[in-house]
Amino acid sequence: MSQLPVRMARWSARHARTAIAGWFAFVLLCLGAGVAVGTNEATTEDFRVGEAGRAEAMAAEGGLERRPVEHVLIRSASGRLDATAAAAAARDITERMRALPGVAEVAAPVRSHDGEAVRVSVVLKGPELEGRRNVVPLLEQTAEVRAAHPGLVVEETGSPSISKGVNEQRGADLALSERITLPVTLVTLLLVFGSVVMACVPLLLALSSIAAALGLSMLVSHLVPDAGVGTNMILLIGLAVGVDYTLFHLEREREERVRGGGRLAPEALVELAAATAGRAVVVSGLAVIVSTATLYMASDVIFSSLATGTILVVAVAVASSLTVLPALLVTIGRRAERRAERKASQRRSVRRPADGPGRLVGALLRPAQRRPALTLCLSVLLMLGLAAPALGLKLVDPGKDTFSRDIPAMQVHDRLTHAFPELLTRHEVVTRAAPDQAAQVSRALDDLGRRAQADPLFAAGSEPVLRGSADGRVTVLELAVPFPASSAEAIASLDHLRRVHVPATVGMLAGAESAVSGDVARGRDYVAHERATLPLVIGLLLLATFLMTLWAFRSPVLGLLGVVLNLLSAGASLGLLVAVFQGTWAEGLLAFDSLGAIASRVPLFLFVILFGLSMDYQVFVVSRIQEAVRAGTPAREAVLEGIGRSAKVVTSAAVVMVTVFGAFVALHLTEMKQMGFCLAVAVLLDAVVVRLMVLPSALLLLRDTAWWPPRRSRPRPRPRPRARQATVG
Repeated sequence: MSQLPVRMARWSARHARTAIAGWFAFVLLCLGAGVAVGTNEATTEDFRVGEAGRAEAMAAEGGLERRPVEHVLIRSASGRLDATAAAAAARDITERMRALPGVAEVAAPVRSHDGEAVRVSVVLKGPELEGRRNVVPLLEQTAEVRAAHPGLVVEETGSPSISKGVNEQRGADLALSERITLPVTLVTLLLVFGSVVMACVPLLLALSSIAAALGLSMLVSHLVPDAGVGTNMILLIGLAVGVDYTLFHLEREREERVRGGGRLAPEALVELAAATAGRAVVVSGLAVIVSTATLYMASDVIFSSLATGTILVVAVAVASSLTVLPALLVTIGRRAERRAERKASQRRSVRRPADGPGRLVGALLRPAQRRPALTLCLSVLLMLGLAAPALGLKLVDPGKDTFSRDIPAMQVHDRLTHAFPELLTRHEVVTRAAPDQAAQVSRALDDLGRRAQADPLFAAGSEPVLRGSADGRVTVLELAVPFPASSAEAIASLDHLRRVHVPATVGMLAGAESAVSGDVARGRDYVAHERATLPLVIGLLLLATFLMTLWAFRSPVLGLLGVVLNLLSAGASLGLLVAVFQGTWAEGLLAFDSLGAIASRVPLFLFVILFGLSMDYQVFVVSRIQEAVRAGTPAREAVLEGIGRSAKVVTSAAVVMVTVFGAFVALHLTEMKQMGFCLAVAVLLDAVVVRLMVLPSALLLLRDTAWWPPRRSRPRPRPRPRARQATVG
């Protein structure tokens, strides 16, 4: 494997035009094929988890699954509601909605208890998740009715229109993040390279990798359904790793150019860079892919979608750095030579960048150099202190009530549930039994409904709704709860239902199977599923990290050290996440409404992605140290030399990653805010505290033990450089 990057770079350098044309043809082919095939979106069945999922499967078996529902709210523009005008508007909206081909049924108008609002509920055809595709005609009809009745406020909300609003907001948020990250990334690269052309190369490859990965994700979605988050991950991870991998390669190529004193041909420079940075990029990419693949063990369509997007964009980014990047560097190098010849400045000395790590990095590295034991203890204590708040971690599945109120449909939802609190939350008790037990099941569910109405946690003024399948095998009882799904009261009502009411009624019927689903049950069962799979995934992740480090450096000591360092980074960032987002003190600072908990997907996602991304820095830094060790440099000097030489590029890469991830804090969706914040903090801590304090301190204390068992092998041979041909004139 160590020679593969060199062979690929050699071919790319010798066939530069073919490599460049082939790469962009590959990108266009991926995009074209993806657009032609389309995205296979996850269905409702793909999201089913736990008892709630079992209940939904039984309901679907009887044709009683949830349907997409929209609610049209009619209220007065000012003063009290005119009952006659409201009735006319309700008739108008009813007639219009019934005429639409995507509408299954329109319920009779319902007046609120205070008489100040009227509701018309519209059931759409098709599965629950497809409602957002068919909701546009309904919104258009609602707008026309609103214009026809100027004295009234006629507005619409429901899961389909809310989903549509969330998607539109997410698209605007992603565009905003791009406007933030691209200029900052370009400025960072300009500071690193001092050249507009060289600064644009990483951005060009990162964006082309993202484009190719987006196309590939559409194709792969027909094997692993897309849960709607794959694109987010491709954009989030693609720019970060795409720039990083190219940056590692470019920095090493520039170092080899300086070392050669301007005497090496561009082809030789890219081969030398590929022998070192190319191998590091391959190992880092494989580490991210292997780490991310552990998400598939969570048996969750959302994590599978996240894993697929991340794996695709990382694989494409690695491929770009090994194929088209050498061709671009050779092309740029040849043009630079021709410009130099025209200016008759071939003999001008090559400006040598500073070998040291720089003032700031040098200051951060100095404590580890002078007092490694004390520095190690203090820095580890700091990371453990930052991780302490994670002990109070609470998980929640973000539901509808956590969406941004900047979405118009969410504003209408709040007004609707204020007027009709029985629409806030619903439980669904699904019972499956033999057809000859249908009467018994109905009586038992009626009894359950009466018990629920007597329970203060349920909506006393709302009648339970009983529905049965045509064959009499499946029966569904709907119970209203006048509390938000994430509230303690709603959670308690689910507990009462599952532990008390169901066992005392339909649970007593022999041969009948019952399960509870609904707004609360879905979230609670999902969080329970996450908690159950978390130890398995993290265990596999730790093992994968150890094995990848062992494979890369042939040292179990470094393998264990890598696991510990990654745990420190992940723990500290998770602790900061809990301290910031689980409370309310930072709401105004970061523009969010605290959930009182952390989104259930964030901790597992953090561990997996961070472990993979941390391997970028681990592999790049330790590879430089290993090179010095193999060259015969004493262990102490090798550590300081390797970290000093890699500090600038690691710091630059960290700035890019922190910028990319930090931009997601500006998004509206709380879950994406938490992910962006956590990853940005994790990368910052990893690059500064772990790589400049903990890692050098540990390696300085371990000395030769870090490379145990010692390998009796000669240094890996460097490719034979081809000198630039002399110009005769």
